[in-house]
Amino acid sequence: MFTGIIETLGTLTSIQDEGTNRHFTLKAALSHALKVDQSVAHDGVCLTVVAVKEDRYTVTAVEETLSRTNLGQRKVGDRVNLERCTKVGDRLDGHIVQGHVDTTATLASCEARDGSWNLAFTHGVEDHHLTVQKGSITVNGVSLTVVDAEPGGFSVTIIPYTWEHTGFHALNVGDSVNLEFDVVGKYVAEMMSRRG
Repeated sequence: MFTGIIETLGTLTSIQDEGTNRHFTLKAALSHALKVDQSVAHDGVCLTVVAVKEDRYTVTAVEETLSRTNLGQRKVGDRVNLERCTKVGDRLDGHIVQGHVDTTATLASCEARDGSWNLAFTHGVEDHHLTVQKGSITVNGVSLTVVDAEPGGFSVTIIPYTWEHTGFHALNVGDSVNLEFDVVGKYVAEMMSRRG
């Protein structure tokens, strides 16, 4: 489990394909604290550490993960939001995040607002019931509050600290991001659909 509070940014230094899997090697300040078999969220995608060497570590994404997230579009040199899994007893500063990306969205607009940034995203209309005004959402691994929600899209506001310490400042209109909808909302939606 994660909380959506990003610890640091990592840089992709190597990408290697092996069958339908893809191995990503990253250089990051937290590499020295990692060990094989640990879970780390990469732009919100939970991946298992398979190797650690000095200031770098490697994770593997399977075909399902590559098809459901934006990891398949990543290239060497890209910066990635990183968060290690939550320790039992830690404060839950964001919200409950599983690291299981539901879908991707596209950055439709980015508007600077004299001290903050308003970002609007579009996604499949079929998922519109999973975003609610003032509800929680995870965008590229970052726990955020939905400002406005409508069929096929939503907006969030980014404060300066989050803007500077995550990959949001590097996003361009048209870029793809990973979305994880609030797990409580997903369970409610599933229960309601089963009841017809």
